[in-house]
Amino acid sequence: MNRRKFLATTAAAAAATMQAATAATVTPFGQTGAPTRSTGPLPLGPLPGSRYPDSHLESAKPKLSFGPSGFPAFAGTMAVERVATGFRWAEGPVYFAAGRYVLFSDIPNNRIMRFSEDDGHVSVYRQPSMNSNGNTIDREGRLITCEHSGRRVTRTELDGAITIIADKFNGKKLNSPNDAVVAADGSIWFSDPVYGIGGFYEGLKAEPEQEKKNVYRVDPKSGDVKVVVDDFVEPNGLCFSPDEKKLYVCDTGFTDGPDNPSHIRAFDLDLAAGKVSNSKVFAEIPKPSITDGVRCDTEGRVWCSVGWGDPNEDGVRCYTKDGDLLGKVHIPETVANLCFGGQQRNRLYICGSTSLYAVYTSVQGALKP
Repeated sequence: MNRRKFLATTAAAAAATMQAATAATVTPFGQTGAPTRSTGPLPLGPLPGSRYPDSHLESAKPKLSFGPSGFPAFAGTMAVERVATGFRWAEGPVYFAAGRYVLFSDIPNNRIMRFSEDDGHVSVYRQPSMNSNGNTIDREGRLITCEHSGRRVTRTELDGAITIIADKFNGKKLNSPNDAVVAADGSIWFSDPVYGIGGFYEGLKAEPEQEKKNVYRVDPKSGDVKVVVDDFVEPNGLCFSPDEKKLYVCDTGFTDGPDNPSHIRAFDLDLAAGKVSNSKVFAEIPKPSITDGVRCDTEGRVWCSVGWGDPNEDGVRCYTKDGDLLGKVHIPETVANLCFGGQQRNRLYICGSTSLYAVYTSVQGALKP
């Protein structure tokens, strides 16, 4: 082969390779994924100024006895602790009792983190995570994850394989699944606002294909995805009551406009039929703050995150099952989500912006996803 013909052949092959590579090009996930650097990292341990009883725990009732009266966050000689830090936006905590660790999302950094409760070690559980947000655990001990970039809900199998639970409805892509819960019958319920496709910081910017922002149910046998509620402005965190007769869902629609809601709604739940009814506002959150994470304890009390507004409201609120405010846990950052953990299910883990916090309570979490 002469030199001219060889060069022409090589150039053609290179052009074909470049064309194939161009055709296969996709936008990278986690475009903001980068280590968080700081010359003055936030200190770990009890929050500065803590003493017993911890002033970060505020009862809604007058103080009548030792500690915050009537508020079940008080557990004696304890304080709110920062147990891990260095994240861009911590979200979606879930506790795995068998391994004594908490998994939670660091959404912009495109990773799921793991905090080991026994020795305080922090490590990366998965990266990339498809800009994961909410996480929960099913009754078989498998991780359920809502992914912004993938616009899907996935399950991590016991062997590490990942199964897509839902990524479409009526043949169109979901918006950006945000939070999920799993019922006793194995059905998976999840919220689908548009936050993950609003820009390139927590996912990939895209136009929504769903007309509404719904709460969905995935049938445990057929895998069919159906809408259970379709009148939210921005559905967000959700959980079941301990007896699974109520479904609580946060509406963070205030982020889209001042006249939109910032509250938790409660529904009567017919688990066997896969339906909800009798919607009512369970608790209003004082604007401009919002709540986007919610969990119950064994007595049916509702614990929810608060943030994005008045810094004096940043933290966690606790309500009776009738919607009466019992008290607040003050956190020095906007709080996104929370979960109960610990060997006695009495430690509340709190995702607060750049850090993971924990506080022992005098109650036990229902630990139903």
